Amino acid sequence: MNSHYLIPILNRFSYLRAHLVVSNRRNHKISPNFFRVCRFSFNYSRENMESEGQKTATNPSAMLAGLLLHFLQHAINHQSQKLTCQSHAQVITRGLEQNSFLITKLISAYSICGNLKESTLIFDLVSTITIYTWNSLINAFVKNYVFHGAFDRFKEMQQCDIIPDHFTLSTLAKASTEIGNVAVGKLIHGKSIRLGFMLDIVVANSLVSMYFKYGECEASLKLFDEMPERNSASWNVLLAGYASSSDCFYVKEVWEVVRSMQTDGIKPDAFTISSTLPLCGDPIGKLSYGKELHCYMVKNELDLDFGSNVHLGCCLIDMYSRDNKVIASRYVFDQIKSKNIYVWTAMVRGYVQNEDPDKALILFQEMQMKDGIVPNRISLISLLPACSSHAGLMNGKQIHGFAIRKEFNDDVSLCNALIDMYSKCGSLENARRVFESDSFCKDAISWTTLISAFGLHGRGKEAIRLYNDMVELGIKPDPITIVGVLSACGRSGLVNEGLQIYSTVVQEFGIKPTAEICAVVVDLLGSIGELEQALSFIKTMLVEPGPGVWGALVSASVKYRNYEMLELAYRSLVELEPENASNFISLSNLYASASRWDVVAELRNTMKERGLRKAAGCSWIDINTKTHCFHVADKAHPSSKLIYQVLDHVFIIMKEPHCYDDLGYV
Repeated sequence: MNSHYLIPILNRFSYLRAHLVVSNRRNHKISPNFFRVCRFSFNYSRENMESEGQKTATNPSAMLAGLLLHFLQHAINHQSQKLTCQSHAQVITRGLEQNSFLITKLISAYSICGNLKESTLIFDLVSTITIYTWNSLINAFVKNYVFHGAFDRFKEMQQCDIIPDHFTLSTLAKASTEIGNVAVGKLIHGKSIRLGFMLDIVVANSLVSMYFKYGECEASLKLFDEMPERNSASWNVLLAGYASSSDCFYVKEVWEVVRSMQTDGIKPDAFTISSTLPLCGDPIGKLSYGKELHCYMVKNELDLDFGSNVHLGCCLIDMYSRDNKVIASRYVFDQIKSKNIYVWTAMVRGYVQNEDPDKALILFQEMQMKDGIVPNRISLISLLPACSSHAGLMNGKQIHGFAIRKEFNDDVSLCNALIDMYSKCGSLENARRVFESDSFCKDAISWTTLISAFGLHGRGKEAIRLYNDMVELGIKPDPITIVGVLSACGRSGLVNEGLQIYSTVVQEFGIKPTAEICAVVVDLLGSIGELEQALSFIKTMLVEPGPGVWGALVSASVKYRNYEMLELAYRSLVELEPENASNFISLSNLYASASRWDVVAELRNTMKERGLRKAAGCSWIDINTKTHCFHVADKAHPSSKLIYQVLDHVFIIMKEPHCYDDLGYV
């Protein structure tokens, strides 16, 4: 074949490579036209590049292998099983089954698509296996969460006298944390020392991360300090380890790491910032730290529209939303021009968290109509609480129907959110129907959600029955389950049953009473007038009594008109929640009823100094798919005049003697 025959082929290859680059940047689906171009290229190479007896300086098989490597990388980027299978077919028909580069890439491509079986079959058919092929297979098992299988293959690799490299050891270090066996992790550490890989920065970073995930922070720090060389990934591993620690114990250390890495001459990158932002804002840390990072992003021109930086936008939206700065969240959202599903979901979640379900629902519709983005499981889960707080049963049903059409109804988290939504919208039967469906595997949260739903609707006996079924099936209840079933008992007047369940869970399941559990117990005791016993229980609690505990005592004290106990409870609430205006107003009203005007004046002055104002009450009703919202003394509704006329008529009827027996109590 003459060399001029290669010119259109190389042009075609260049076009394909350019197409791959553009498609990867846009992160779009693979178009049918792309597959047509693939078929043309394969046919062209078959007809013109390997005519029998024709020799060229350029190896056609090598060129075709290079093209296939590009296709397989594209398949990996897009998780395309179709393109992987087509490329695999060409590998077989062109006799390239023993090309180690192609085989390694094929194993990776199939594993990314979740087809571990095909990856294993390809590996088993290879005659000459390199370390890279072994690494690809071991990584395939790890990617598909078959961690023990990864270690089994590692043993086979050693039996074949193949010495592991830095990629093998770093992959296995990650796998050891997933199986939760620190002994295995230490074996990998020992292997790294014996083979001299502790100077390798990739292996060292993996081991630092591994020990953090085991909760051995001192071991991680020791390894980090012993590293002769550190890159930005090393600092990010240390930062992520601190940031992911439970109870935010290391929030201070996180900021020290950020400052130290800059002292070391390494600028914080997108990963650094995305690991740190979740620790900023309520209820975790100071919003001022988050604002510093936001300023750093602006000064260093970190474009929120560029690739992985879009994730930073999501983190900023979440941070401001957690701190009730939803206007700032929306500002960040509007700055992002190339919004993906995660950016939209973050903003929807922000509106839901800040109790603005109307805007959450509007934004969700805008996401589909304006950008043409199809909701995923996470976006549906984020939106469902908006239907719950809005009593929007119709919207909730539409989301449920969409989930069924998209075959999302096998997702346990989504089904749990549906159960919660239906129960809060007053449709307990629909909640039960979702729970009893066979489309998903129920977990402890599923049981807890339905138990709480029964309690919310005053069906305590059914809640207890469901709780007993849960225990009999061997599903261990957690503190949230106990709160749910005890609350159900309290609402249904099943006090003895509730107290019995409480004593059982402490003795049999070893559950330590949380402040929430104790609050429900106080409520149970208070509901039967055992106020002294409730106060004694509070004093002997193993945890510090929170607002919920004292709030339960307030309710009981009001019910049984124990003003001494009521004053004690309110005083405790004011100390615990100095920014809650409702506590001050309730305590002020209590003293006003006793004509202690000096104390009333003192409380009112305190509220004024702190700028505390009670939020106006709000209620809503959904009529013919339209939601009508009302605030206290609100006259903004178009039918407000007629509404107040009806209310005046109701008040007149209420004043008639037959409406109540005890005028003084009312």
